[in-house]
Amino acid sequence: QVQVKESGVGLVQAGWSLRLSCIASGLRWDGYDGYDMGWFRQTPGKERESVSCFERIDRTPYYAEFVKGRFTISRDVAKHTLYLQMNNLTAEDTGTYYCAAVVCGGQFGAGVKRADVGWGQGTQVSVSS
Repeated sequence: QVQVKESGVGLVQAGWSLRLSCIASGLRWDGYDGYDMGWFRQTPGKERESVSCFERIDRTPYYAEFVKGRFTISRDVAKHTLYLQMNNLTAEDTGTYYCAAVVCGGQFGAGVKRADVGWGQGTQVSVSS
């Protein structure tokens, strides 16, 4: 059974940093039969959008333009944990952040969610200006 759970709820001030974590159990994280993992967010008034993903074969991170240079994705395969280090946060980063199994890189950019794995419950990030 696949389970995805995010953590790292935070209320921070603009310019501060926050690290999100996601444990995704029941999935292979490496190999050609494994899953790429990524982060999405839904900010107020907007649809859910991809933020970043990690392509497991080439071990390459991909980022949406609006987070390049500020956010860093990483993973601990042994712990089945995906991280998102967020630096220099702004009020526009306020929203609910989700991790998910994705198809990552190439034409898929910062990640397109796979349909065969569900969403986690998300974790709230609030940045005050």
